[in-house]
Amino acid sequence: MSNDNQTFIPRSFIELFVPAGSVKPREPWDSICARYELCEDMAQMLTEHAKGKVFELGVAEHDVLERVHRGLVVQGSVLTRDEARWVICRLAELLDWPMPVFTGLT
Repeated sequence: MSNDNQTFIPRSFIELFVPAGSVKPREPWDSICARYELCEDMAQMLTEHAKGKVFELGVAEHDVLERVHRGLVVQGSVLTRDEARWVICRLAELLDWPMPVFTGLT
């Protein structure tokens, strides 16, 4: 990607790539852009699936978010754990569901 990329990347996503005590991301901008596009697409793709699971299984929204999160962090996943958490938060935001609490989630 060139520096002409007009994609807005939220600060919450960029911070996934900033080491503690630093202000500069550890990854190049092109890499962060590509990872953001993957994660945003994943969150968008999961909206209908998540809504359907609430209805189909008759479970609470937070239960669906937890189940989806478990699926995103399986061994061999294309997402890091931090990216998976971001995707779940973005999914909750897109669905206007309460933000998840990650105390029990890995």
